[in-house]
Parts: sequence; structure tokens; C-alpha cells
Amino acid sequence: MSQSQETLSNLLQETRRFAPPADLAASANVKADAYEQAAEDSLGFWAEQAERLTWTKRWDEVLDWSNPPFAKWYVGGELNVAYNCVDRHVEAGRGAKVAYHWEGEPGDTRTLTYADLQREVNKTANALLELGVRKGDRVAIYLPMIPELPISMLACARIGATHSVVFGGFSSEALRTRIDDAQAKLVITADGGFRRGKPSDLKGIVDEAVAQTPTIEHVLVVRRTGEQVGGYLTQCAYTHWAVFDLKPETDVYWCSADIGWVTGHSYIVYGPLANGSTSVIYEGTPDTPNRGRWWDVIQKYKVSIFYTAPTAIRTFMKWGDDIPAQYDLSSLRVLGSVGEPINPEAYIWYRKNIGADRTPVVDTWWQTETGAIMISPLPGVTAAKPGAAMRPLPGIAADVVDDQGRSVPNGGGGFMVVREPWPGMLRTIWGDDERYVKTYWSRFEGLYFAGDGAKKDEDGDMWLLGRVDDVMLVSGHNISTTEVESALVAHPKVAESAVVGATDPVTGQAIVAFVIPRGDAGGDVEGEDFLRELREHVSKTLGPIAKPRQIMIVPELPKTRSGKIMRRLLRDVAENRSIGDVTTLADSTVMDLIAEKLPAAKSDD
Repeated sequence: MSQSQETLSNLLQETRRFAPPADLAASANVKADAYEQAAEDSLGFWAEQAERLTWTKRWDEVLDWSNPPFAKWYVGGELNVAYNCVDRHVEAGRGAKVAYHWEGEPGDTRTLTYADLQREVNKTANALLELGVRKGDRVAIYLPMIPELPISMLACARIGATHSVVFGGFSSEALRTRIDDAQAKLVITADGGFRRGKPSDLKGIVDEAVAQTPTIEHVLVVRRTGEQVGGYLTQCAYTHWAVFDLKPETDVYWCSADIGWVTGHSYIVYGPLANGSTSVIYEGTPDTPNRGRWWDVIQKYKVSIFYTAPTAIRTFMKWGDDIPAQYDLSSLRVLGSVGEPINPEAYIWYRKNIGADRTPVVDTWWQTETGAIMISPLPGVTAAKPGAAMRPLPGIAADVVDDQGRSVPNGGGGFMVVREPWPGMLRTIWGDDERYVKTYWSRFEGLYFAGDGAKKDEDGDMWLLGRVDDVMLVSGHNISTTEVESALVAHPKVAESAVVGATDPVTGQAIVAFVIPRGDAGGDVEGEDFLRELREHVSKTLGPIAKPRQIMIVPELPKTRSGKIMRRLLRDVAENRSIGDVTTLADSTVMDLIAEKLPAAKSDD
């Protein structure tokens, strides 16, 4: 039996709990009875949530699941996404309400009301029509984090064109392949954007890509330096309102993701605008012009809901507690985490240093393929556990199963699956139904599985353990990289860690860890005594089986522009192989620094 077919070990134990603040619980959008309501009548529950939107034609059937795994939600219903996100708010007299506070990296700002947004979306939609774009055509969008990015997406939605948003940090080759996959007719780009104080030449990258793409007819340039969507929109709007306890009249909401990723699609553009909320968009990096830039943005706009990634939180831990302490963050009332499982100690740091030990932290699990949040605490209901995603949201039938597709008992580990269709789910893979079935629905009959490991604790609450591809097989035990990384970050001198498995003649695989010390760690954090201390700390926390064979102290980890750790490159280092392609890294020199340290790194033999 291969390692990806075996149940995962459950090593990390967590006993800390944080109950909802009493005032938030009393006025929460969603109360505990929502779970029971959704369990009794799931389709009735999702029909009720769809009433949050404005439909031009009401649906005949909530769900058609007659041809699984191809779902049809709100069959016969018709709506326009742009109307729901923009026009209906203006028609209701809320045109003067701020939709977006935009902050450019150099310090330039723009404020767009819903009336402003309506005008700009209409202008852009008309421009697309004049350039020959029609319903069903595909439009590639390659823009920095400027207001024209959500405007372009909504303009496509207005006329029925399909947008393919490509992350602004991708190369011309990556852009070309995405244009070809979608057979896009037009590209929307900008003459540039700003990152770490320098302009980037987006137009030049587009020119290079378009030279090799025969389907592109026009390129629409923004000056900067000079099918069935009802289910998706229903789940985006509901989860944004429920998970963050959104009060659109008073909250200022900021998701720090890039709109080029699905988090930005669902929780910067469609969910927040459908709910008529006020959001912040920030163009640049968290350390430009200084390491307090994000906290300055929160202070400036009085952000009350903040949604960011664990990798960013761990970076702030490394920089030190004193930086956020210089800013007034008292406007915050709910904090969120997205992108990967959050280490318990990063959760505690986030709650304490950003949330003043009073704000709930909602650690959300979902995927590009799910479209919207699937598992999360509810801030007015859940006594949250640091590092746990907790329970599936009302109306979501997620579970943890063993290699035979059977639910694991409390205390067991296995594979995260979804047992029933959900409104925001993917419908297929563009032009390839067979690949859709094989990729997501073939591992367990009748169950959606997209590659994440998970466990249930003794209370039945769910913990995500990362990709099953990253699981390490050590002396017959399947050990999650997430649990070992969490144990390392729990050490008071460690800010961040990444763990990989390396071939070992005795144990099959051995654990190799890469560790970044906290900025205030002090002392000799590269000496053998400290490395021994870390190994013993992991052994005491998780058991001797999880003790790393080798630990390397590094200044940084190899990450993509979106903050994902590239474990593939770390495995190359751990296996003494030549290092693979580094073009997608935010800083390609990181691997040179790590490789230089390898000869000096001792093993615990």
C-alpha cells in the first residue's frame, strides 16, 4: 500500500479554547441553530441563502444531481453577477456608500463608491463590446492590484463574457499558456504596477505572450504608472456574511490576497460586493516602505475585519511584536486566516498581537475548486481551537475518511472529502469532462477529494494536515508536514518552518526541517545546542517518531509571490539534488542561500 493510501498519524494535541466574545455572540449573524436547520433540510437551507441575491428569473429546482458528479444549481434561474454586486445597491439608494478604499504602494489613493463602480463597469463593458467581445467569449485579465481589476471582472460579468484572471506576477510563458487554454479573445493589462518601490513592465510581458497566441485580437491597456453563476455567488455572499459576521453598514473589510488567486475573486470582488460592503484593496507588499505598512492601512481605514494568510502572519512573527504594537488596531473585531493550515502558535500570535487577545480568529478551509469557504469556525458560535478549521459550515457535508472511504472515528486521521454537492462547486474542467471526473471524483466513489489530508480530534473537530503529496512515511508512520512544522513554530525562538521528507536507508524517509528564527530570538540560534533543543522539543511535543534527522537554520524560505512554500525545492536540497526551476519564486536568491548552508548542516545520526 502506498503512503498516499494510508491513514495519517494524529500526533499534535491542542487543549486551548477561545469562546466568542459575549457581545459579538449576542448580535451574531449566524447562531448555533443554523447547523441543525441545514442538516434537516440542506436544499431548503441553500434556497433560503439564494434569496440574498436578486434573480431576474427564479429557479425551478434548487439542485439537479441526476448526473453526478456534474451538478446544476438553481436550475432555470437567471441573474447577472454585475447587477447583484453593483447596480442593485445603487438602485436601493446606497450609491454614495464606499465600495473600495484603494491604496497604491507608493501612497496614492482612490475611493470608489458604488455609483463610481457602476459608471466604470459600464464604461469598461461598452469598451469590450466595441472591441468585439460577446457573451461566451473569454477575456484574459493581467493586472496589478488596482481598481480596474475588479472593474474588468464585473464588466465581463455584465456582458456574459468569461474572465480568466492571471496573477500579475506570472511570466510571459505562464500567461501565454493560460491564454491558450482559454482561447482568450482579448487581454486587459496595464502599462505597469508597483512592487517594492519599483514599477513592473506588465505591458512588455503581455506583448511577449501575445506574439505567440493566435486567438488574441486586441489588448486593452489601463494606465497605471502613467454559465451558471448563481450557486457560486450564493455561497460567496453567504459565507462572507456568515464567517466574518459582516455588518455591511458599519464594517470595513480587508482581504490581503491578490485578486489573481481565487481568494481574491471570492472575497475581494464577488462576496463583498454582493453584500454591499466596504472593502480595502492594497497594491503592494507588506514591507514597503516599511514593515508596518499593513498595520498603517488598518489604522488609516479603521479596518474591522482582516483576512490574510498564515505565511504572512509567520513573517510578522519573525519581524517582531514591536512593529504592530506601534499602531492603533482597536478597530479590528474579526480576524481570518486562509491558504493553508495555521500553526497554533501563529494563531495565538495573531490573536494576541493583532487582535489584542479579544478578536475571534476564523481559520478557513476551502480550495479553488470549492469556490468558497467550506469549513470554518463561526465567530459568534464556536469556541475555537488554535490551528483547527473546526466544523463544516451549515449546508456543507465535509468528512474525513480512511483509504476505503469510511468515516474515521474521533481521534483518527485520513483524507478530507465532501459527500454532497455544494453551490459554489466546480462544474468541470474547461473542455475536459473526463479529466474533471478522474482528478476529483475517482479516488473515492461518490466523494469529492482534491488531495488534502485531515484529522478529527477527540471532539470531532477537523484539522487540516496539508497536501497528502507532502506526507512523510517514517518507519511505517504517515506523518504530516503540518504537524511537525506546528511543533517547531511552537518553540518560542522559531518564527517559521518548512519540513520535507528525505530518503533514509533505515527509516524509508527521514524528516528534514528548515527553520527561520524569530527576530528577537537572541543567542546562538545556529549552534548545535539550539538544534538539539529543537529536535528534543519536537520529540516531546509529537513523540520520538517525528524527531527531525536534520535541521537547517535559514534566513528565508522559498515562496511564490502568493506566499506558498515551494517544498519541491526544499526536497531537492534535502536529497542533495540539483535545484529545479526557481522562476516562480518571489526571490530566487533564497535557494542559493539555503544551498550554501547545506554542507555545514549536521544530521542527528
